[in-house]
Amino acid sequence: MPIETVETLIVGGGQAGLAVSHMLSRSSRPHLILERGRIAERWRTERWDGLRFQFPNWSVQLPDFPFRRADADGFATSPEIVEYISAYADHVRAPIRCGVAVTSLRHFEDGAGFLAETSAGPVASANVVVATGPYQRPIIPDLLQDDTWLFQVHASKYRAPDQLPDGAVLVVGSGASGAQIAEELVRADRRVFLSVGHHRRMPRRYRGRDLIWWLNSLGLDQTPTEKRGPDRSLPLITGAYGGHTIDFRAFAEQGMTLLGRVVAAENGILDIAPDLAKNLASGDAAYAGFLDMVDAHVVRHGLDMPAEPGARTAYPDPPCVAEPLRRLDMRAEGISTVIWATGYGCDFSWLDLPVIDGAGEPVHRGGITEVPGLYFVGLQWLSKMNSSFLSGVGDDAARLAAHIVARRTD
Repeated sequence: MPIETVETLIVGGGQAGLAVSHMLSRSSRPHLILERGRIAERWRTERWDGLRFQFPNWSVQLPDFPFRRADADGFATSPEIVEYISAYADHVRAPIRCGVAVTSLRHFEDGAGFLAETSAGPVASANVVVATGPYQRPIIPDLLQDDTWLFQVHASKYRAPDQLPDGAVLVVGSGASGAQIAEELVRADRRVFLSVGHHRRMPRRYRGRDLIWWLNSLGLDQTPTEKRGPDRSLPLITGAYGGHTIDFRAFAEQGMTLLGRVVAAENGILDIAPDLAKNLASGDAAYAGFLDMVDAHVVRHGLDMPAEPGARTAYPDPPCVAEPLRRLDMRAEGISTVIWATGYGCDFSWLDLPVIDGAGEPVHRGGITEVPGLYFVGLQWLSKMNSSFLSGVGDDAARLAAHIVARRTD
């Protein structure tokens, strides 16, 4: 089969790959995007029906293409985000081929450029931008792999409460997906157990402004990777039900049973770590620390923003926190379903190049690797906090495209 040649190959047709395409087009540089599924495939097939985007509509923007909605303070559905990203592809006239998977990438034997093996034939290029995103391989612990009587599903395959069999539900993981799914199930009158791990709880709104407005005003969304500290977690927020501050004690008030981390399982009985209070306290500290930061900013700049003392009102510890469970008999509690909201891992097994570390993650500096011509984009904390945000990916795309253009003219 003849080898197709292109100056730059972009692997992945989501928002990150499309943003890079737009920047290369503005510099009149030829390129090709290969997408194994459809544009914004993960938004189409790995989101549940009731999901609402975590960022308010006014803050959503890809380069030169704002997200225009009548309800600027509302939160978009997954189909609305798919429509937006698809319209962006049309707007930038992205040279994209859907349904084409890249199965391997390596150097030519002489080291001059790259050869990508794809489901539609080989493609050679001088540059490759890997834009496959941070959510590639759903992680499901093997704790309950022998418990075939349970219905088990990763959050990426959860769709709606009526998808699940009758009975109580255990949600393992308290990040954005786990928290939103658990709340949806409680509101659907399901009995829910939520395993709460480390998290950074943040206010949805404070002193009249949304969290995203504050992150921008305080410059926190521009925090460079080298200054992020040891905590890599992103703010825990939700856009569901009009957008509200996540408070796990409030969830307990609604009937949810909070648990610490699940550490072991045998014959349907779970061992629970004694860390629930510690994890809640960590989330509370992050929340209070952020409010303190905002209050200091308001005073320092003399802003006319009324104080909001009610934001610091704390729910009392519910019984499940005051006397936390250390063991959970799932059969006795009527648990029929486990939803694993345990995140994702990277899958760069198709890269036959020395850029992946022992943990399976790419080694780069701001998306630029030590392999000349190879780049990553769209990953969390690629260069700064908002690198994986729809509103932040454009900055990385512009910088990497400029590097590609400069590399050709060197």
